[in-house]
Amino acid sequence: MSGHSKFANIKHKKEKNDSAKGKIFTRIGREIAVAVKEGGPDPNNNSKLKDIIAKAKSNNMPNDTIERSIKKAAGDGNEVNYEHVVYEGYGPNGIAIIVDALTDNKNRTASNVRNAFTKGNGNVGTQGCVSFMFDKKGQIIIDKEECSMDADELMMLALDAGADDFNEEEDSFEILTDPDAFSEVREKLEESGIPMVEADVTMIPQTWVKLEDEKDIKNMNKTLDLLDDDDDVQQVYHNWDE
Repeated sequence: MSGHSKFANIKHKKEKNDSAKGKIFTRIGREIAVAVKEGGPDPNNNSKLKDIIAKAKSNNMPNDTIERSIKKAAGDGNEVNYEHVVYEGYGPNGIAIIVDALTDNKNRTASNVRNAFTKGNGNVGTQGCVSFMFDKKGQIIIDKEECSMDADELMMLALDAGADDFNEEEDSFEILTDPDAFSEVREKLEESGIPMVEADVTMIPQTWVKLEDEKDIKNMNKTLDLLDDDDDVQQVYHNWDE
């Protein structure tokens, strides 16, 4: 993935999210609810919850909001049960898109996702139709300006912690891990005081597709904007080379 920095996109996404903090907090709150239900409210015994708490903090979610979400999920027997659903499909010019959602109403979410694809001149496909084009990896992005460690030192730290790969970009470092090793690597970096712009298990495209036609670009943005506006949608992965 060297030479294809996603850091600019992440920064752009974060800036965009600054005006919609409530939305991202809602999404993280759902992730916390699911993690607590699956593994309990103690992050020391629930690595998934620990990872989500780190993600919440990197998105400037206040500690009391995080604690409130955990307590609510742990103590409320009537808490809404969210189901994890994944949709796969194609955007303009065959762009591969994967949509991760947490929903309490699958019919509503399926309808909204289908609508987002259709309005952008794409279509929802069958399960597995595009996921083979992606690799599931733990991905940690570090801003060079915020990191006091040099590249070689950071690379050795990451590899010793169990990372698979290390890439240096113009403005950032990227660390890739096996999904099962992600929590351990992230915790080792955190213990060493390494600031992380983003740390998550994600789907990384094996190849990237450029869109040349202005209409295709407009349609792709329309689909992504509609999906971004949907509270049920947690993550959208695609292989559009923006």
